[in-house]
Amino acid sequence: MIIAQYTPSPPRPDSAEPGWATSPIDRPMQGMESNSVFFCLRLTPFGDVAVLWSLHKGEPKATRVLLSKPETQAVETLKAFFPDALDSSCKEIDALAGRIEAFLNGEDILFSLDAVRFDLSSPFQQKVLLAEHAIPRGRVSTYRLIARHLGNKNGARAVGTALARNPFPLVIPCHRALRSDRYPGGYQGGPEMKRALLEKEGVLFDEAERVKCERFYYDGDNLE
Repeated sequence: MIIAQYTPSPPRPDSAEPGWATSPIDRPMQGMESNSVFFCLRLTPFGDVAVLWSLHKGEPKATRVLLSKPETQAVETLKAFFPDALDSSCKEIDALAGRIEAFLNGEDILFSLDAVRFDLSSPFQQKVLLAEHAIPRGRVSTYRLIARHLGNKNGARAVGTALARNPFPLVIPCHRALRSDRYPGGYQGGPEMKRALLEKEGVLFDEAERVKCERFYYDGDNLE
């Protein structure tokens, strides 16, 4: 396993089960500056991926990761919502983008959070993202179990919303969160990408396209 370390869409259905990915840029992130935003692009088997970044306290930090969707490439989203972003990179961002590319090519990579502006998310979303980041490769959990792990057994919808707005997909592996009925649910890169990522990690599906899982991560908080 490679450990990455760093230094200095249609309306969502009214469903009781979350998992319908909204646009990753449907609301501004807290505290994000409107100037000096840069981007780095990588071409992957799932289309291009854009890493947006800026300087924070003198260090380059990623502010978003944009995935391509079946109907929209990441570069199109980038141009539409961040038209003033500058095409530029540095060794730290190149390292992050390279590891994202390797991950999408099937390599076993555990991302550090050191290179991302985790502080731009709300305190609740940070808790959700940290819980999701802890789910290891080859394991899955559900929105409901993550909510229960965080102390709110009725918070599945809020967890699903926080993951749908995950600013760092792949770095925070939100593809490892499912609906309680074992269907994958939504994903910023589309349902086909979510399934493909899970299959690359050894997760199996049954004939009904539900995940085959004997025990979910956070089920009883037995994390072994």
